[in-house]
Amino acid sequence: MGSVIATLIAITPYLFSLHESVPDVKSWDTFFGTYESKFYESLFVLAWTLTSKIIPLFLLFIWIFTCRHWWYHVLLVPIAMYFYQIIVVLDDDLSFADNNQIFYLIPIMAIIIPSIYLIRARIFNKINEVNKSMEELEEEMKLSPKNFWEKVKDYF
Repeated sequence: MGSVIATLIAITPYLFSLHESVPDVKSWDTFFGTYESKFYESLFVLAWTLTSKIIPLFLLFIWIFTCRHWWYHVLLVPIAMYFYQIIVVLDDDLSFADNNQIFYLIPIMAIIIPSIYLIRARIFNKINEVNKSMEELEEEMKLSPKNFWEKVKDYF
């Protein structure tokens, strides 16, 4: 599994360069159908914008599903931000891609930030009660799921 993840991370520069295979035209007819870029006026620009959002999102998903530290839930904030940005980029009627996204992230941040603070407070309470180092407590708080789907179930 580690080799597959390392390979996925290693090919991200090649995935980012996939936008170069998209023609610099307003309308592109493929076997999936015809796509017309209304806002960007160029499919090349749209593809470049999407890859600049999808690749970091892809890497964040790898990170959140492989992270075993107690603070891994905080990664949901940038994941939500990139997901929102992708939706905005795909919505052709908007004039700016990064417009008012903080208002959509506030509910997510309102849950995650206090949760992380409470976990951190719990760790420091255990440090004061028990004579353990911070590394030993982090190791104790790590989640070790058996497979990918159990890790997904931890989030839901």
